[in-house]
Amino acid sequence: MRRWWYKRILIMFVLLAMTMGTGLGVTTLQEEEENQQVSTKSIDGEMVIPGGVPIGIYMEMDGVLVLATESIECVDGNAYEPAKNLVKSGDYIVGMNGENIDTKKDLIRAVAKLESSEVILNLRREEEYIDVKMQSVQVGEQKYKLGIWVKDNVQGLGTLTFVTTNSEFGALGHGIHDTDTEELLEISEGTVYETNIIGVQKGKKGEPGGLEGVIIYNRYNILGTVEKNTENGIYGKIENIDKLLENQEPIEICEKDDIKIGNATIRCTVNGTMKEYDIKIKNVDYYTGNVNKGIVIEVVDEELLELTGGIVQGMSGSPIAQDGKLVGAVTHVLVNDPTRGYGIFIEDMLKQ
Repeated sequence: MRRWWYKRILIMFVLLAMTMGTGLGVTTLQEEEENQQVSTKSIDGEMVIPGGVPIGIYMEMDGVLVLATESIECVDGNAYEPAKNLVKSGDYIVGMNGENIDTKKDLIRAVAKLESSEVILNLRREEEYIDVKMQSVQVGEQKYKLGIWVKDNVQGLGTLTFVTTNSEFGALGHGIHDTDTEELLEISEGTVYETNIIGVQKGKKGEPGGLEGVIIYNRYNILGTVEKNTENGIYGKIENIDKLLENQEPIEICEKDDIKIGNATIRCTVNGTMKEYDIKIKNVDYYTGNVNKGIVIEVVDEELLELTGGIVQGMSGSPIAQDGKLVGAVTHVLVNDPTRGYGIFIEDMLKQ
């Protein structure tokens, strides 16, 4: 796996911003007895450990994603766009001239070996596999180009929502889509890393803010693996729960019908410390056509408003709690009002 390529590389960014928004989250811890804390090893099957900590995400795609096609200048002086109307944005290249293509490097090597212009690409288009014959463009002596922009991995920062007794986790509360194609990314494998929040760009009306984080992509900072990227979030296994959520208490899951309009909390890490902040649940829509927008929330906590202006990008997945139970996770911010946003029901996340 290519995660080792990133040894000691620092990346600063304003995170996985999905549809001009991400969620911020805080969850209240269930109080059973004063000063009593529950080990992660004794979690009941109907309870989960709420998250609220930032995680670095690196995912490899299942094939090489096509972003766009472009014109190439040929050795004859003319410009050609060989892949136009043959290869579409959102396709995955999985083979070329009978060779399996798993990564961008595989594709580059296959193109470098071309001895003539004819190319047969094996594509995955939605659920269908098709072969496309095209003519590459000769750009030099025994040098050819396809005129296709591609990518094979995605990386960024999000917030952990929960961890189960089986060390399974859910995060983000929404899927990771390619920013160019807007398609949900199909992944082969992925990794989550420890990360630190080092700054906040405060949200303003019309300008969603964001968290700034530093991720060091090396084996010492690995927290676990990503197994699925779905519309309801990303899912996988955490290798060391106690390292990530040391001495955190499990809480019960709240069913949709039990969610009330009114006071709630979100848990997030915006200034280096995981903390709970007050919010209001303004509306609950059981029949929404968008699974990521079943809960409407408003940040009312003065400290959080001072720090972030409300909900900012990078807080997707932050858990929402009410009356000591886990309700859901923040997913989006309203661009014209950063104090308000949406959340997904925890029931919908747990379906995955």
